[in-house]
Amino acid sequence: MKLRALFLSVCTLAIVFTLTSCGKKDTAGDMMKKDTAMVAPTPAPAPAPKTLYERLGGGGAIKLVVDTFVTHVAGDKRINKFFAHANVPHLKQMLVEQISAATGGPVKYTGKDMKTAHHGMKIGDKDFGALVEDLQKALNDYKVPEPEQKELIGALGGMKGDIVGQ
Repeated sequence: MKLRALFLSVCTLAIVFTLTSCGKKDTAGDMMKKDTAMVAPTPAPAPAPKTLYERLGGGGAIKLVVDTFVTHVAGDKRINKFFAHANVPHLKQMLVEQISAATGGPVKYTGKDMKTAHHGMKIGDKDFGALVEDLQKALNDYKVPEPEQKELIGALGGMKGDIVGQ
């Protein structure tokens, strides 16, 4: 009996030693801890930068600016003659579409190309400059920050060659 008890004690000690020694086998939980400690967490993707359309406030804000812009143009004796016979609701709609499309919005411009739309109007550089001033005035009325104003004017300024001198 003493021999059997001694044998069981030695076996128990051997098992305890094996489990607590450096050579113990990892449990699934131990392995997961090691795996996650070694692998850096994947960072969340950076949000996409906002489009100018979004930074301007979207379609509703653009519509407000266009309404004010057209009011400024109508009162501007330098250029209002060019709009004397315009269909104002249609003009506003086309301006909203054009600005929305040019600023990365979800709206498609459905109007005429600029050369066709301004053919025979004989718009000069000063006239175009007055129009830009009226747009800037409308943007200022709504406190649009200068960087967005510059970006918008830049996006629309590319059309100047198709408008001036037609």
